[in-house]
Amino acid sequence: MQIRDLPYPDPGVPDARSGPRFLWWLFRNQLSGQLTALAWGLLHFVSVASLPFCVGVAVQAAVDGSGGRLALAGGLMALACAGNAVGETFLHRAAVTNWITAAARVQQLLGRKAATLGSALTRRVAAGEVVAVSTGDVEKIGWFVEALSRFTAAAVTIVLVCTGLLIYQPALGVVVSVGLPLLAIAVLPLLPRATRRADVQREKAGRATELASDTVAGLRVLRGIGGEELFLDRYRRASQEVRHAAVRSARMWSLIAAIQVLLPGLLLITVVWYGVQLAREGRITVGELVTVYSSVMLLTYPIRHFEEIAMAYSFSRPSARRAARVLALERPTDTAGSRAAGAPSGDLYDPATGLLAPAGSLTAVVCGDPDAAGRLAERLGGHASEQGTSVLLGGVPLDELPLDSAREAVLVQDKDPVLLSGTLLELLDVPASGAVDPRDALHAAQCGDVLTALAQGAKGSGDPMDARITERGRSLSGGQRQRLALARSLVTDPQVLVLDEPTSAVDSHTEARIAEGVRGLRAGRTTVVLTSSPLLLDRAERVVFLHGDTVAAVGGHRELLRTDPRYRAVVTRETEDDGAAPAGDRVLHADGVLLRREEREEIEETA
Repeated sequence: MQIRDLPYPDPGVPDARSGPRFLWWLFRNQLSGQLTALAWGLLHFVSVASLPFCVGVAVQAAVDGSGGRLALAGGLMALACAGNAVGETFLHRAAVTNWITAAARVQQLLGRKAATLGSALTRRVAAGEVVAVSTGDVEKIGWFVEALSRFTAAAVTIVLVCTGLLIYQPALGVVVSVGLPLLAIAVLPLLPRATRRADVQREKAGRATELASDTVAGLRVLRGIGGEELFLDRYRRASQEVRHAAVRSARMWSLIAAIQVLLPGLLLITVVWYGVQLAREGRITVGELVTVYSSVMLLTYPIRHFEEIAMAYSFSRPSARRAARVLALERPTDTAGSRAAGAPSGDLYDPATGLLAPAGSLTAVVCGDPDAAGRLAERLGGHASEQGTSVLLGGVPLDELPLDSAREAVLVQDKDPVLLSGTLLELLDVPASGAVDPRDALHAAQCGDVLTALAQGAKGSGDPMDARITERGRSLSGGQRQRLALARSLVTDPQVLVLDEPTSAVDSHTEARIAEGVRGLRAGRTTVVLTSSPLLLDRAERVVFLHGDTVAAVGGHRELLRTDPRYRAVVTRETEDDGAAPAGDRVLHADGVLLRREEREEIEETA
């Protein structure tokens, strides 16, 4: 795989059982690139290691006064330099290619996982952790994959040089062959502590990233309550903890680096001292001494790769563990599906709660427990419950459908939908049936004031459809973002539309008009609204009340207000004091809301 061939047609199925297993899976899938880098690495390191032999031959030729051998040494040295240049150039190219392709593979896997899980991803993993994995952690994982081939080439080169020295000059070769492995393993006792410190640093950095992400996401709310300084102080403390952890980790790695400079120096001194003694005794020539000395000096370069691979693994292991934790998350259904593609039609039924939404009707669901609404929305979107029960559409379990077919059939709009940056036209350019015009959807969602505001910011044409919406719609109010998200959902015109509290951020007058607009635009299509708003409930054709995780009552809104005290308590938020209020001061509005008389008159006049 070359960089120009990215992205991968299929990034594969990762082994996400643990961080090391995930790294091993990545290595196996990068095997061709690893072998290429290994070949170029061997050419590079062997060329470097052969230079001392060339120098030794040249020195001995000069001592002996042999011009032929001196010319031969010069030719060999030129050949070694050429091999070094070519090997290092293409080693760097192959290693960087391995880095980028490995990082791209991980990012594709994360993107595919996010697309598969949808909104369920952020319910299981913090958004900040997903950001940390897809940015910094991907770089650390790519670094280890890239360093592995260079380390392997360096290790093979050291073995070859030691073998060559044993043959070339056994007396000094034994010293080098014993000393170099000791140098390589000398830092092993320090690695566990260095790894632990690196793990602590990465964990603290991940928490700081999560805190920063959550703070930025909630900045508007924090400013509204004057809490930005509080969270800023928390982030300062978290960043200082990261700094202290990084300093402690750097101290350990600097100690390891110092040892890998000190010990080769001691080995070099030993070789020179012992070699001089052998030369004095006439057991070796000056050229042989220079060759062995130069070999030991240059071998400190490949030995440095032992430190690099240890550091790369220490930093990539927690990153790989976090990536594996995200990639191990599964949709509790078969993504491929065991049924043929194509969405079925009919009633929507949830066996876990007993909820039935008749086909073509507007069904409102009231949950006494707010968390139950989120769980129900997740199941209606095709994610099976912990008990393994799946929602049925027309009698067909959604988890037996291919993921694309299930999502084409059922669209779930979360309680807090996200608006991506771009123009309003791009925001509404989503997969759709084509039966709903975007302007009709905007009208049904009561986005008139939003269009007016956007038209003022539109460049040139003044068309609000050309106006840009900032990232996550931060330039809009909460109610405006909610209405634009609702319009986007209406444009898609799915067979089943599930709306989780779609009007929680709008006023009662706008909410009443939205209820009428949604009911008119979705006529003949199945719509499920999770809400406790009386204005929406009164316009629903069927109201289902969930007490706990079970259907407790079914009927019309006004009927349930009269007959079910638990339903009335959830919808009207009625207390004993409310019930005791004088009839002249508080009246029950037609929509089931306890209002003062003047408030009721104002709404009726507006309507």
